[in-house]
Amino acid sequence: MKTMTQKQQGFTLIELMIVVAIIGILAAIALPAYQNYTSKSQVTACLAEISPGKTAFEIKMNEGSASATMTKAQMGINNKACSETVITSTPADGSGSIVGTVAGGPAVSGKKITLTRSTAGSWTCSTDADEEHKPSSCLADTPAEAESESEGEG
Repeated sequence: MKTMTQKQQGFTLIELMIVVAIIGILAAIALPAYQNYTSKSQVTACLAEISPGKTAFEIKMNEGSASATMTKAQMGINNKACSETVITSTPADGSGSIVGTVAGGPAVSGKKITLTRSTAGSWTCSTDADEEHKPSSCLADTPAEAESESEGEG
């Protein structure tokens, strides 16, 4: 009679523990990066939502129909990514602002994005969101502030 030895198949407990540890380490690195990415995308979505208001603002200024109390509906802004949008304007000098409040996760909820129109008609963007959550198209310093700072250094 022949006896056949059967070879053991499968993974040992140590091998499985090593795999679980590696997955845990990768998750510990990936999860904060993903949360940071989603927070930045929520701020960027709010900026994208209020940006069409610039065009509507310009049209109203050119038509002479701008008022100090323009509504979101008049500006074509629908709040989805922003929990609130406030529009202010001074038709006499052409200045104004559109402020969106971010509706998102705890890291960015309540942060504000401000599009400001100067009396010269140029638009600038600013936000009080943390540096890692700021959209690349929305700088902390307006161009005028950046120029005056560089002139003072030289």
